[in-house]
Amino acid sequence: MNRKPLIGLLGIMQELYDNSYPGITERQEKYAQEIVEQLKSVVDIDFPRAARNRQEIEEIVGDFNNKELDGIMIVMLTYSPGLRLIRALQENNLPILLANVQPERIVGAKWDMADLTYNQGIHGAQDTANAILRGGLQYTVISEDWKSENFKSFVEDWGKAVQTSRALKNVKVALLGRMPSMGDILTDDAAFIRKIGPEASYVGIGEVYGYMEEATEKEIEEIIEENKKNFQIDSNLTEESHRYAVRMQIGFKKLLKEKGYDAFSAYFNVFQDDGRFRQIHMLAASNLMAEGYGYAAEGDTIAASLVKAGHILIGDAHFTEMYAMDFEKDSALMSHMGEGNWKIARKDRPIRLIDRELGIGNLENPPTVVFMAEPGTATLASLVAIQGEQYRLVVSKGEILDTEEIENIEMPYLHFKPDSGIRACMDGWLKNGGTHHQVLNLGDQRRRWKLLCEVLDIEYVEV
Repeated sequence: MNRKPLIGLLGIMQELYDNSYPGITERQEKYAQEIVEQLKSVVDIDFPRAARNRQEIEEIVGDFNNKELDGIMIVMLTYSPGLRLIRALQENNLPILLANVQPERIVGAKWDMADLTYNQGIHGAQDTANAILRGGLQYTVISEDWKSENFKSFVEDWGKAVQTSRALKNVKVALLGRMPSMGDILTDDAAFIRKIGPEASYVGIGEVYGYMEEATEKEIEEIIEENKKNFQIDSNLTEESHRYAVRMQIGFKKLLKEKGYDAFSAYFNVFQDDGRFRQIHMLAASNLMAEGYGYAAEGDTIAASLVKAGHILIGDAHFTEMYAMDFEKDSALMSHMGEGNWKIARKDRPIRLIDRELGIGNLENPPTVVFMAEPGTATLASLVAIQGEQYRLVVSKGEILDTEEIENIEMPYLHFKPDSGIRACMDGWLKNGGTHHQVLNLGDQRRRWKLLCEVLDIEYVEV
């Protein structure tokens, strides 16, 4: 999702101040427009006018909901009684950010009552927050100088969080088989829709085969040419094997596009069980993840949805799991069977597409993308289904280490060194039920994940 978040600005003030300070409404509306201008590079803002009474507040909030914006940012243009908001917010379905800001950064030595009135939003924010809290409503707060970069970056992060929350309500996940007895991938599908949003649908792998049969030579050639641009092609990889893997990719993508799926998860044994497939889906999973589709292995609805969330919230989300601990490097070796988003690959080494022997799936060698991830800061996240509608996001910030290549690892891999250290991180991960499938994004993305949890009203735990 490349568009900027679309936020409604609810600027609240009082009619009575127009009698004491003629022109104050126009003055404060100009201030609100300056906030819009300050934020326009990170979010699109709909600011219709100042809301000076309960009726105007309800009209504006109702209009924001009818327009299906991503969220509402409340700014106190002056003091306004908090109870004027209650009915509007009871009818509101959009996430709320209370931005505790004021026109001037400092209190001037020559301020008079007019200046105090223009900048008195702080006690209006207190009345408003109290009313929202006592109404049992969820909201986010930021107190900051509105001209600062921190304010802009916070609103950008909150905007991406509410945009992601809204998008998750429409996400559809295609499940093509599920690994038996794998417990941490399971959730109550109905509870998952209610609390997080995505809908999981079971799909027969035969549908992928049907779409594969429809693939044209032109479609296959176009993807092969893209692969040649993006990857260093192994000389041992036969054209026949490469073309078959591309045909599988086309089959999966046509299924996703034509049936409206945003993410998918396939259990490797379904391919052999069907009897018509020659390979499993390693290349398809990697290339489709790089295009922005959610993905997880083994029928994991939760992780596939989380990868999709990572694409929207941050961008270039990578599916992975922990393979082994390295106590000398204070890290975990991260990898999976051969699926990975090569958009996170390190820039100084080629991404390889290899002919790869793989016993899992018991079929022909699946062409596999191999890379190491870009060294630097990264964030790892796991969504845990606890019970009913109780969910927890376990998050760890750390560093992707600049390590030597491991010759015999023929799949995407990296060393992740948690800031808390591998021992403390793993203790916290296991105590909090962190799952064995995770999403990784480059950079420090903790605030975005935390804000998303706040919007979804689920627990956030950092380890």
